[in-house]
Amino acid sequence: MTMLDPGAVVRRLQECFNTRQFDQADDLHTPDFFSHTLGTTGFEAGKNAWRSLVSQFPHIQVVAEDVLVDHDRVAVRSTVEGIPVPDSAPRPMLIEIFRIDNGRIAENWAVGTGLPYSAETL
Repeated sequence: MTMLDPGAVVRRLQECFNTRQFDQADDLHTPDFFSHTLGTTGFEAGKNAWRSLVSQFPHIQVVAEDVLVDHDRVAVRSTVEGIPVPDSAPRPMLIEIFRIDNGRIAENWAVGTGLPYSAETL
């Protein structure tokens, strides 16, 4: 699997988050990357969101359960671990769609369920 494989790019992004190698994720994004969730261009806002989440939830991790690739699009359903969840509540989940351009993430859309309010825009 090469880094031009769209699924591998997204898995590497999750690895950067889970290992707190936020700056290494820069190379995974195009210079004009757009986050529809955050409404921002560039990945700096994404790294800031990651830092905020980790400061609130030091043990937070995302675990890809399903990764679906269709040409330049990757859809990922991930469980979110390491955050408080009330008893009998479903595991928190994150659904993301990425558009890949020449082996790099160009756009991202995301929605979460069961996340603490401050983590809803992970």
